Amino acid sequence: MQTRDLTRLLLGMLAVWRLTHLLQAEDGPWDIIVRLRHRAGDSFWGSLMDCFYCLSLWVAIPFTLLLGNGWQEWLALWPALSAGGILIERLTSDKEAVPSVWYVEDDDMEAEHELLR
Repeated sequence: MQTRDLTRLLLGMLAVWRLTHLLQAEDGPWDIIVRLRHRAGDSFWGSLMDCFYCLSLWVAIPFTLLLGNGWQEWLALWPALSAGGILIERLTSDKEAVPSVWYVEDDDMEAEHELLR
């Protein structure tokens, strides 16, 4: 991979992250993005703007078409740009990962449960 290609890939990932972050988490200038999210409500577009991962796939499409040459590159570049944006989001996010919940089923409940007899 040439330096120029690597630079374009990194710039593409940064652009996908920046635009996705703007649409999903920021107010935007003059609160334009907040109003846009509010108008979208519970529609497909509103739920899309709530999920960084989903939105990054859609935002990556135009950058993929711009940076790639042919359908084979597009197929590889589309998830790569989205994944790059997601990695940048994870590295820069203040959110802590939610720990898994430990669940243990009581053996005595199985013996008493009428559906399990």
